[in-house]
Formats: sequence, structure tokens, C-alpha cells
Amino acid sequence: MKNILIVGASSGIGLDIAKKTMNTHKIFALSRNRGGLPDSENISWKSFDVSQDKPDDDFLPEVLDGLVYCPGTINLKPLRGLKPQDIVNDFEINALGAFKIVQAVLKKLKKSDSSSVVFFSTVAVAQGMPYHVSVSMAKGAIEGLARSLAAELAPTTRVNVIAPSLTDTPLASRLLSNDERKDASAKRHPLKRVGHVNDISSMATFLLSDDASWITGQVLPVDGGMGALKI
Repeated sequence: MKNILIVGASSGIGLDIAKKTMNTHKIFALSRNRGGLPDSENISWKSFDVSQDKPDDDFLPEVLDGLVYCPGTINLKPLRGLKPQDIVNDFEINALGAFKIVQAVLKKLKKSDSSSVVFFSTVAVAQGMPYHVSVSMAKGAIEGLARSLAAELAPTTRVNVIAPSLTDTPLASRLLSNDERKDASAKRHPLKRVGHVNDISSMATFLLSDDASWITGQVLPVDGGMGALKI
């Protein structure tokens, strides 16, 4: 049974990953609140704020086989409306938070025979979309971090990134607040729907598994075809 650390496990994609893996792995969940995490002997939870706290060694096991970093932001503003603090805030949660977590648990990841780290980016980094300046900068940093770490930590630790398009999660609720908005967003994708939590969590659980043991340093789009197809 592998030990998996999920940061941001109380809702959305992180919660679904925990539910998908809790019967076969030991899950160590860090999030501001417990949220929807099931009461299971395979799930250990601790309150955690990535902008303020450090992971507690007494809470975590000696060996980590997987790390999933889920905290993120969707801060969509035109350039004229952005302030430097917006950039700093998005970078701190998305990129700096991921860096701090990996650095804090690196020794535990290295003790595993084959560990896996999963980050999240966005289709907007590669595609280029208006009003995405701040989040694209932050998520672009995540992609750079992942590729560098994948090279540095090979061959025992794999590092990959999932780059979704708009997914129906609590974080995106403002953008999908009614049927009209959902329909408009769906029509922008070749597959004519927005992402479901399961679409993204399934890729994450695959990347954590031994089935993905020859995949590292990749940014993998799960975006309904938006990043690759023009229709």
C-alpha cells in the first residue's frame, strides 16, 4: 500500500483523487478544512494553509510514494485591471506553494523506490487566452518547475503536470454559475462540454500509478481538445 500526500484534498479534483485511491493507498490529506473527505482508516487529515504553514513531519510517514499539489487560482482580469499584488498572490499559491511542498517532503519522496509528483497547470499557458495573464504566469512557472524537477529527481521520482481546460469544480463555480455560461463554455471545446472532475482526477491517479512508470517531465493536456484543435 503506497503513501500518497494530497495537498488541497477537501474538494474538487483533490477530493476525487483521494476517493479514487483510498481503498488501495494510505492518503495523507492537507487542506484548510476537511470538506468532503470520507471517514476512512486509510485517510489522515490535517488542517493546512499553504501560504502560511509547513508540512508537519510528525503527521507524514517516513516514505512518500506520491504527491499531488492541487491548490490553485482562477484570477481572470484584463491587463489594465491587474495589480502587482494579484500576480504575487497567484504565484504564491500556484508555484511557490508547490515548490515549498516538494522541498519540504523531498527526503520522503527519495526514500521510495519509485515516487510520483503531480502538478496542475492550464491550457491557457500553451494556448494563449485573453484575461489569463496572472494565472498563465503562475501556471507557466509550475510547468518550468516540473520539467526541472523531473530532470533533477530522475530516475527514482517522476514529475508531471496536467493541463486542463475549464473544469466544473468549486474553484470554477463563478465561471459556470448558470446554464447559459456552461453552454457557452462547452461550445468552445471540440468535445462540446466542459471538464468533469473525473476527467482530471483519472489522469492524476494514472500518473501516480505504476502504469505511468515511463512518463516524466510531461505537460499532459486534458482539455476537451481545446489546446490542439481548431474548429
